[in-house]
Amino acid sequence: MNLMRAVLCVGLCLAASLGSASAADWPTRPVKIIVPFAAGGQSDIVARLFAQSLTERFKQPFIVENISGSGGARASINTAKADPDGYTLMITGMATHILAPALNLKIGFDPIKDFTHIAYIGGSPSAFVVHPSIGTKTFEEFMALAKATPDGIQYVSPGVGSGGNSVAEYFAAKAGIKLAHVPHRGGNTAVSDLLAGHVKMGSLTWSTAREHVSAGTLVPIAISSGERAPGFPNVPTFKDKGYPDVVTTVWLSLSGPRGLPDDIVAQLNDQMNKALQLPNVKAQLERDAFDVQPMKPAEVTSLMQTEYDKWVPALRKALDVK
Repeated sequence: MNLMRAVLCVGLCLAASLGSASAADWPTRPVKIIVPFAAGGQSDIVARLFAQSLTERFKQPFIVENISGSGGARASINTAKADPDGYTLMITGMATHILAPALNLKIGFDPIKDFTHIAYIGGSPSAFVVHPSIGTKTFEEFMALAKATPDGIQYVSPGVGSGGNSVAEYFAAKAGIKLAHVPHRGGNTAVSDLLAGHVKMGSLTWSTAREHVSAGTLVPIAISSGERAPGFPNVPTFKDKGYPDVVTTVWLSLSGPRGLPDDIVAQLNDQMNKALQLPNVKAQLERDAFDVQPMKPAEVTSLMQTEYDKWVPALRKALDVK
């Protein structure tokens, strides 16, 4: 009996030692970063930017995988169900974990409890932009057209439950106008449809729209930041135009499935925060008017909960979602 107990004790100690060594040695193979929207949009661009930095730091490939659909729910469910071993991560944030629940989508996951929230990346505001052929160049001209269009001006967004979709519907409810949503599966396809003139309006992240505004191929109407975007002093905010509660960014974070080992979370958080200070990363995020603020994992989780508590009831009330 004593021999059996000794063997069992050794086995348990060995298993604990191997588990500890496994976590300490992470990563020993490629790590997947799931992006909940199609390639080319804000989430995808940011994911690839940080994947490069993490690859260099950890000496293992961090590979971006795009899983679009259902406002990010498909990607979120895949991540929530993944093994909590540090090899499946996801770009989460405002669109997938706040706005999708606000629109009462059947998301199939708990945005707080089913995830380990690792690092805050920052966010870009949403912008209303129009194709030049629509003929409106100012916020006032756009509002006049919207009020004269009872069926609603059609607009593209990165998808149902995206930041662009939610800001557009929230604003429309506040302003007493109607907008007709034409959802896409990512910002890249949405802006392509808009540039081609198939749809005349877009509610897109500023990071997606900015270069086209600079080129003059899209006309900016308003932006959802608290202050005007750097380098674009003539683009008004919704706040400037009398809508002080339409101030938000489509912020992004890095998360994994519930139960990720603390040491892996700590390593990832440390390297993500350090990456925010890299010249190439800073330059990209500044161009896209990102609000950048390094956070610890507990702060990211707290932010997620605070934003959920703020926006879910507000959006449901404004949009009359039951």
